[in-house]
Amino acid sequence: MDMPARPYVFSQRAQQLTSSTIREILKVTERPEIISFAGGLPSPQGFPIARMRAAFDHVLDTAGAAALQYGPTEGYAPLRAWVAEDMRRHGAQVEPDEVLIVSGSQQALDMLGKLFIDPGSRVLVEAPSYLGALQSFSLCGPEFAAVPTDEGGLIPEAIDESLAAGARFVYVLPNFQNPTGLTLDLPRRVALVQRCAQLGLPVIEDDPYGELRYVGEALPSLLGLGRAAGATVIRLGSFSKVLAPGLRLGYVVAPREIIAKLVQIKQATDLHTATLTQMAVYETVRSGFLDEHLPRVRELYRRQCGYMLEAMRAHFPDTARWTQPEGGMFIWVTLASGVDAGRLLQQAVARNVAFVPGAPFFAGVAPWANTLRLSFVTVPEPSIRAGIAVLGDLIRHADAA
Repeated sequence: MDMPARPYVFSQRAQQLTSSTIREILKVTERPEIISFAGGLPSPQGFPIARMRAAFDHVLDTAGAAALQYGPTEGYAPLRAWVAEDMRRHGAQVEPDEVLIVSGSQQALDMLGKLFIDPGSRVLVEAPSYLGALQSFSLCGPEFAAVPTDEGGLIPEAIDESLAAGARFVYVLPNFQNPTGLTLDLPRRVALVQRCAQLGLPVIEDDPYGELRYVGEALPSLLGLGRAAGATVIRLGSFSKVLAPGLRLGYVVAPREIIAKLVQIKQATDLHTATLTQMAVYETVRSGFLDEHLPRVRELYRRQCGYMLEAMRAHFPDTARWTQPEGGMFIWVTLASGVDAGRLLQQAVARNVAFVPGAPFFAGVAPWANTLRLSFVTVPEPSIRAGIAVLGDLIRHADAA
């Protein structure tokens, strides 16, 4: 006799979960005929496969027992020291005990949400902001408040006492932001950390793309500027974009008191990040490999970005505006008022092209339905030109509707 189905009782938190818009779109892009500008995936052409294979082999040959054993929650000590030295090399005075190794920077976002956010807590985010962070923070039930942006990114002067009142932190991607591709210039960086120091507002600086600059000069980190200004800056970094995302390896740099609490949260999450992976990554980067590897990756991304910008200039109507990234992986497009990028996506998929509508990247403010994000790094040049031609045709028809 079959027993009646018993309904599962999920927590209120679980009941509020929704699927990632991007992940749902990526299901469509699995079709081989689709030209996908949707996924924010690094180019596999930039993965140092041979070097990583040699590093894993070396670690297993010379320290296999330690690599396969449990490790400290804080992370592999030599790798933490390397991160601290890398921060110092870039102008921020950091000690190894201010570094926590995590299982990808997405884990850091999850842990920071647990550390700072109570239900109803105010969290300041850019408009638009990284969808993965919005999803992660949302699990903790915050009240999102949007910091206005313009073509130069976040506007520091908009963070006044009223907006910052009761806020737990402001979340910022200063370099080649996901989704806009914009970079916060030096005057705005200085203004942001000074204002947050005055307001006692912590800054979460998420910088997975900072090493992917292919135009112009590198700018000081918010971490370095913030420490000079007396601001609390928590910096997130990742090896996903400089080596490979499958490693799932990132780090947090923060004051010791914050690191201590994050260690406790991580102990309850996964005990520690994979020891073998940490040791292999350290073996890869310790002798300056990134200095020879990253220029090739930057040049690859520069070319890919150039192909897309050239095609957009040729095929998009004058009613469309888009960003000119100095690095990273994304171009943000603003269409004429009244054009719905969600409806445009349906039409594009019917013609075997995919992108990400802009609306899901907004929180704490009405979404801009006439925006979309394009990613260019994994698409061959002929497909970029063909796909952008299709989008240009669809946008022209949408303008005329």
